[in-house]
Amino acid sequence: MVHDGKGVDVSLSLHINRISGVDESKEEIALDVFLHVYWEDPRIRILDNDTGQVELTWDKDPNFWIPDLYIRQLREMKVLTVFQDIASIRLYSNSTLRISIGATIIIKCDMDFVLYPLDVQACAVDFGSYKYTVMDMKFRWRDDPLSFPSDFGDGFRLPRYVVSFVTDNRSNVIYYGDGTHSTARLVITLSRELRSHLLESYLPSTLFVIMSWGSFVVMPEVVPGRMVLLVTTLLSLVTMFDTVRNNSPSALELKCIEVWLISCTLFVFLALVEYFVVLFGMRYDKHWRHKKRDLDGGVSGAFNCMPLPQLFGSNKVHATSESNVAATADNVNSTATKAPVPLPAAAVNGPAATSVAAVAGRLRFRLLTKHVILYCGSQRGTLDQVSLALFPACFVVFTVAYWISYITESNKRKSLTDA
Repeated sequence: MVHDGKGVDVSLSLHINRISGVDESKEEIALDVFLHVYWEDPRIRILDNDTGQVELTWDKDPNFWIPDLYIRQLREMKVLTVFQDIASIRLYSNSTLRISIGATIIIKCDMDFVLYPLDVQACAVDFGSYKYTVMDMKFRWRDDPLSFPSDFGDGFRLPRYVVSFVTDNRSNVIYYGDGTHSTARLVITLSRELRSHLLESYLPSTLFVIMSWGSFVVMPEVVPGRMVLLVTTLLSLVTMFDTVRNNSPSALELKCIEVWLISCTLFVFLALVEYFVVLFGMRYDKHWRHKKRDLDGGVSGAFNCMPLPQLFGSNKVHATSESNVAATADNVNSTATKAPVPLPAAAVNGPAATSVAAVAGRLRFRLLTKHVILYCGSQRGTLDQVSLALFPACFVVFTVAYWISYITESNKRKSLTDA
């Protein structure tokens, strides 16, 4: 029998029995459902029946008209069978027909894992007609569209997700090429369980970073102990990052958890670089102390009469240039009390003045370099003391900025999904 009417109103209801699984690699959701489809056909009536309804024989090719239901995101559908197909057709006294069918359906869901594990996946499932346009057939949800088992609670809880369902009661249409088609939309929301990720990834990586700060209180001379602590921590974070990357779903960009692990790895790596700088400074410091007596007894050059700008207050630093010209930076107070010896006008304005300025600039740079290296290799561990305060402060700032930015983005996407 062919439908010859216009504006058929098809209503749907869905009993969701359970979630069979979520395949993140294939971006699929498997559901066990009982689908109920209602429509009215005045050409079919019940004659002489007091019950008000009658069960018709289920046939995949019935002799009366049924809607051509099309689920746009459907990947696969398998009708449940025990002794026979779990399906029925019921006719009511007001010429309303209902098809009820139990099936396992696999839904294709477009997922975005950039915010993993703070991501919230929203999957729209459209029930409509492919053959009839919105002028011929309209789909809508019934007044009580969704039903669940008695133990449903707040949602289906899977090992990784909390799954919730909501129907969109707006009039949704989809364009298939020959016109717009009416659809009834179901939205499946997958909210990830964050507790397991906090305990398995975020907490251990944070502890590894905190452990790396312990190297700042270890004496720099204890090279094996400090190196073992930093290198072991660094390798542990690299292994954790590789494990998380292999076990997490793929994304076009760096995922939220990958940004965290890479940042933790960089903090530990910078602690290792800081120790290399300390070791280099210690080695230079030893060389400096061995040569200090010779430097203190160095000869005065032609530029002793010319006061050079001091670098660090009252510190006295001696340096020699490549041309064996020596310059001395004396104390500011003693220098100020001495009147500089006047130089000839040719030395002030001639080519010699340019040479003097160049030599002074090189000496200043050498003085700065030596003081920085001596500061890093100080036996009092000055650089370690600064790092012990600087690294935790930077990590706290990074942690606050990380969670605020990603949680804000996750809530923004969730609000768009709810809307």
